[in-house]
Amino acid sequence: MTQATFFDPKGLMRDAFAIDGISAPECRSIFLDWALGIPADLNTPDEARKVLAHYAPLHVDGHPMLETLQGALQESGPARRRGGRQGRLSGSPESSESAESPD
Repeated sequence: MTQATFFDPKGLMRDAFAIDGISAPECRSIFLDWALGIPADLNTPDEARKVLAHYAPLHVDGHPMLETLQGALQESGPARRRGGRQGRLSGSPESSESAESPD
């Protein structure tokens, strides 16, 4: 077996590009499975670029997986915390109400 130029030991990317009529949500699911399988010592964006470089010339008419890979390379901005205990304690009307016990 020859080693691929990118990380795809299960052939997930190969199979995704071979499926006729595959949808964008299916591609996102396959991409997530593929990305979770990348070893920690490899850089996920670098591997995604390698997949794009390999498959983009073969699918010049477009493919949902190409769009998924390109989307994965977009900057998402800084992470923001949502909710959690602090979010419930400060600023919400419910947090300022005191619990009254019925008599």
